[in-house]
Amino acid sequence: MNFIRRKWYYIGGVLFVALAAVLGIFWNDFSLLRRLMLISFMALLVHQFEEYALPGGFPAIMNIAWQPSGTKHDRCPLNRNSALFVNVFVAYPFYILPIIFPTLIWLGLPQVLFGMAQFGVHGILINKKMHSLYNPGLFAVVFLHWPIGIYYIWYIVVNSLVQWWMWPIAVVILGAVAFFGVNMPVNYWFKDENSPYPFSQEEMARFHVQEKLERLSTKNV
Repeated sequence: MNFIRRKWYYIGGVLFVALAAVLGIFWNDFSLLRRLMLISFMALLVHQFEEYALPGGFPAIMNIAWQPSGTKHDRCPLNRNSALFVNVFVAYPFYILPIIFPTLIWLGLPQVLFGMAQFGVHGILINKKMHSLYNPGLFAVVFLHWPIGIYYIWYIVVNSLVQWWMWPIAVVILGAVAFFGVNMPVNYWFKDENSPYPFSQEEMARFHVQEKLERLSTKNV
């Protein structure tokens, strides 16, 4: 389990390559909706890899710049345990179910809306905190989640696949996942300044978050 806590986003990178191969081989065997949901899941894997591996640095952004809490920034509020829970045990089922049941639009719609909604976090909130134009995860949001989401919504609308009641259901599911699947695990259930699952120094050093914040602080003096 500790191996998975340390390497889950690299495992996700390998999974991305495997899914790309499956998609290429069985492209004509999949419906358009299933393809879109599969590509959306692959976008999530890219997003996570961008946040944690290359360029990485999201743990430091979260714990130092965005939502600092306590003094042990390598484990509070976000730590390896909560990161694994949110990004794998919550996100994977949320993204995989619409692949299995692509015709259930009320399952697919909240998934793509969730990806698009992350522009609020990466494109606005974090950039405002960092005084930057980019932060890890923004590339996937702008160039993957948004194009996929726009096309998915266009497709289900023009083909009359979405009914009016599916929109509020999608919003409710999106809100529930954001609250119970992200906010509660990070800020309450697994939040522990003495957590035995800190991020490594290497993970915290990625994207040079601390140095960038120190430079900002010096400029403002």
